[in-house]
Amino acid sequence: MNISDLAPDYIRAIAPYQGGKPISELAREMGLNEADIVKLASNENPLGISPKAQMAIEDAIYDIARYPDGNSFALRQVVAQKFNVAHNQIVFGNGSNDILELAARAFLHTGCEAIYSQHAFAVYPLVTQAVGATGVVVPAKDFAHDLDAFVKVITPKTRLIFIANPNNPTGTLLAKDVLKAFLQQVPKNVLVVLDEAYDEYLSANHKSEATTWLSEFDNLIISRTFSKAYGLAGLRIGFGLMHANVADMLNRVRQPFNVNNVAQAAAVASLADDDFVERSYALNQAGMVQIAQGLTALGLSYIPSFANFISFKIEHAALVNQQLLKNGVIVRPIANYEMPDYLRVSIGLFSENARFLEVLAQIIKK
Repeated sequence: MNISDLAPDYIRAIAPYQGGKPISELAREMGLNEADIVKLASNENPLGISPKAQMAIEDAIYDIARYPDGNSFALRQVVAQKFNVAHNQIVFGNGSNDILELAARAFLHTGCEAIYSQHAFAVYPLVTQAVGATGVVVPAKDFAHDLDAFVKVITPKTRLIFIANPNNPTGTLLAKDVLKAFLQQVPKNVLVVLDEAYDEYLSANHKSEATTWLSEFDNLIISRTFSKAYGLAGLRIGFGLMHANVADMLNRVRQPFNVNNVAQAAAVASLADDDFVERSYALNQAGMVQIAQGLTALGLSYIPSFANFISFKIEHAALVNQQLLKNGVIVRPIANYEMPDYLRVSIGLFSENARFLEVLAQIIKK
């Protein structure tokens, strides 16, 4: 007997999440200089981190021998004030992925169902399958969530609904009135996890108002991250906002000390640096135009995006991806999202975007 056979069937059937290829890995594989590689695969902030966060990290290093505050008291105060929620409505995670997993661990089990869209974030089926629950995939409509179809597949077995807004990897956005109308149709005993990882990249008109809905919807969980606009992807920190009773359940399955003290300090400082977020937003807006215009000039179609990436259609996408890699440009193939003819490119610095477009043009012309 293979020792792995002792694991349940639903665990052995999981296809592990594949992140964007690291720069160091590509350098080893292709014999390239790391400094010459452009990574536009993981929706990271090309500006790095806030200067205030950098200072906070340097200070926090001196206490690295100590266990972190398991309740994230200082960060909890800042988040509560910024988002106008009570302290007991907040759950912190080792990245927002942790919030998604905690929701699944707390409320899903074998025999339950979770609903999510086709072309939605790969972690939703992963966390559902990891607890033995059944995923219900709703076909996308123009690469976006079809909420009317979501309502139709809700059954007595439904416990969770995952919605990414904006969605990854398509970048589509649900209008606020449409989303709220959907929440009003969802049974009160079904939790809706609203994943807002890219909200900081939205314009003032499009920014989420979901935090103001928490008093109306006890079954709403809002997931946020510091990995994108705040640039703290390597420190792994995110949080969820929800009804206090729901937060209590997530905290019961949360690992103690799941957020390290350096990450907590950096997050506190990041939330105090609105200028950095504004610069990140402005750079992203300009870069979005740069890449969109470049793709159009190359005769390529793309999905209009509200996030910090664009998914574009190209023949022989897998082959093109390999050619990009050979030239030191890392983007994200998304065949595993049932989009085999698409590649996703993150918005980078002006020079990085230009390098991507230049190399892509060379590949197309061959």
